[in-house]
This record gives sequence, structure tokens and C-alpha cells, in this order.
Amino acid sequence: MKLIQKYSKFVPYLYFIAVISYWFTEVNRNSGITAYPILLFGIPFIWQLVKPSKRLNFSLGITFVCISSYLILAYVSDLLNIITLSTTTKQFIIYGGLFVVANFVMALWMIRNSMKRTF
Repeated sequence: MKLIQKYSKFVPYLYFIAVISYWFTEVNRNSGITAYPILLFGIPFIWQLVKPSKRLNFSLGITFVCISSYLILAYVSDLLNIITLSTTTKQFIIYGGLFVVANFVMALWMIRNSMKRTF
């Protein structure tokens, strides 16, 4: 149990690194070399794993809570049929719903880590 508690604070960073690497590989298949700037998004998360900082942690958490809140509003507006979308877009949004909720939870987890725990 202590092992899980010790390493649980790194879960959000590993999640976002995994998402960025998946995003990079998908774009790299289609666009080639233009996908490499996507890897720059992973630098703050890798930095948090190597040399943690409360300020960076809090700013990453707040930034991704805001982005995830916007995504949740877009997802809810689609569910309420406020905006009409094509069927392929709706299928993509259904699969992306889990991703949106996971991003929000991980961002809240990062904020909790910056407020409660010392690294």
C-alpha cells in the first residue's frame, strides 16, 4: 500500500505524457516531420517527474482544468443537440467523452498534489 501511495502522485504526469506520445505518433503517420513540435508539450510533464515544482504543478493543473472544462461544455452541448454535427463527428465525440473526463480528473489530481503533498 505504501508503494502505491508513494508513486500515485506521478500518475497524472504519466497519463499526459502517454496522451502526448499517442498524439505525436498519430500525427507523425499522416504529416511526417511537422508532428515534432507536439513533443514540446511533454517537456513540462517530464520536468515534473525529474525535478518537481509546486508552481509548475499548480499552473499545469489550472491550465488543464480550464481546457478540460471547455471540452466538457462542448461535449454536453453536443449531447443536448445544441449544435448539429455529422454522424462521424458524433461517433468521435462519443469515444472522446472518456478522454475528456480523464483529462479533467487528472488535472484536478495535479492541483490536489500541488496543494496537499510535498514532492
